[in-house]
Amino acid sequence: MVRFFITFIALQALLFGLELTPWVQQWFVVPWTDALAQVSTWLVTVFDPHVVAEGKIMRSTANGFAVSIEAGCNGVEATIVLLAAMLAFPAPWKNRILGLVAGTIAVQGLNIVRIVSLFYLGQWNRTWFEWAHLYVWQALIMLDVLIVWLVWVRTLPRGGKGGGPPDAGATPVPAQPLPAA
Repeated sequence: MVRFFITFIALQALLFGLELTPWVQQWFVVPWTDALAQVSTWLVTVFDPHVVAEGKIMRSTANGFAVSIEAGCNGVEATIVLLAAMLAFPAPWKNRILGLVAGTIAVQGLNIVRIVSLFYLGQWNRTWFEWAHLYVWQALIMLDVLIVWLVWVRTLPRGGKGGGPPDAGATPVPAQPLPAA
């Protein structure tokens, strides 16, 4: 457990440090954030054709309200926490890769729901928008990361060299006394 925790913290430090580099910002974070705005806008235009995306900004052409998807709101940080947890946990690489793909989809899917809900909430009431943005959704996204990780851990092979969690339902076999010589 100590090894997992130390590896988890070290991986987070490394990945968060990399995320802040200009190269990663330019070639990954900014395009990712712009893509989130595009996907969120596309979903909203199913119900409201008066919404456009301009880079990381999602704006209503009907009333001028806009949200800007900033660092911390693009799901990259939450995905880094999930990535660090899955890489630090002793598991077969096949399970790690599958978990990372499914987990990233789950975290980013919920983040798109977050962006769309905040877009509509902000048009309705700015006070509620701020409260939901700063408190409710921050907690829900990190709770999503925790739940995804816990579900992933439960799917790992039990025991053996795979490093999965021990089988909770296993009954220990009592030790047999050695025969006298």
